[in-house]
Amino acid sequence: MNISLNGEQRQVPDGITVLGLLDVLKIQPQRVAVELNREIVKKDRYGTTAIAEGDNIEVVSFMSGGND
Repeated sequence: MNISLNGEQRQVPDGITVLGLLDVLKIQPQRVAVELNREIVKKDRYGTTAIAEGDNIEVVSFMSGGND
C-alpha cells in the first residue's frame, strides 16, 4: 500500500503497524516520535496502531546536542 512518510511517497506492506514500519526502517522505537495523520502516537500503541492506505506519517528522531 502507499503512504506518505516524512513527505515522500513510500510502499509498505498491507496491515503494517507503526512498530512494524519502524522495524522495516531499522529505527529504534524509543528514539523517535511518530505522528500519524497529524496526531502523535503514544509509544505503548506502536504495536497495535495499524497504518492504512494513504496515511501520512512523520517520524522524528530525538537529537542530543550540547553547547560548544
